Amino acid sequence: MSLFFHKNKDSNNCMQMLLNVSFGIYAFLPMGWLFMAFIIVGEAFLMSQYLIRQKFNKRIWCSATISNIVSGVIGIITTMILNGGWWLVVWFPWVSSHEVNIQNTNQLLGLIIYYFVAMILSVLIELLVNHLILRKEYPFKKTLNATLIANTFSYFVGALLITLLVMF
Repeated sequence: MSLFFHKNKDSNNCMQMLLNVSFGIYAFLPMGWLFMAFIIVGEAFLMSQYLIRQKFNKRIWCSATISNIVSGVIGIITTMILNGGWWLVVWFPWVSSHEVNIQNTNQLLGLIIYYFVAMILSVLIELLVNHLILRKEYPFKKTLNATLIANTFSYFVGALLITLLVMF
């Protein structure tokens, strides 16, 4: 019983090792897929709530899923073209000490700037996709607001998780 409640040094080291990988690698592991699924479900739920005051609407959920996939693929391709590697390869900047040392003010500022630029680009890409899919049912302004609300949620959750995981 004490194994479940006692945090020993080995389990802490194992957790740090698991978390100390690029999201470019982490994204393709089960925990990365679960995190991305959580974000997509959260965005789809919020968009559906905002647009029609329902928890689930198949068309809205499909739109949110497709827009996130398109945004992720564009993010992967763009970062690989820009830097030829995996640094912050996915829209969610899961970073390790090998990529960004947050104790270094310049690197931390770079990460924060990247995070906001990534959010803006994600919103623009997702807005375009959502508008193309939902334009017959909802006006542009309503789709814009739903996309902004959904992405604010996902980036807030992402920033919160980064902060919590860095602290442990």
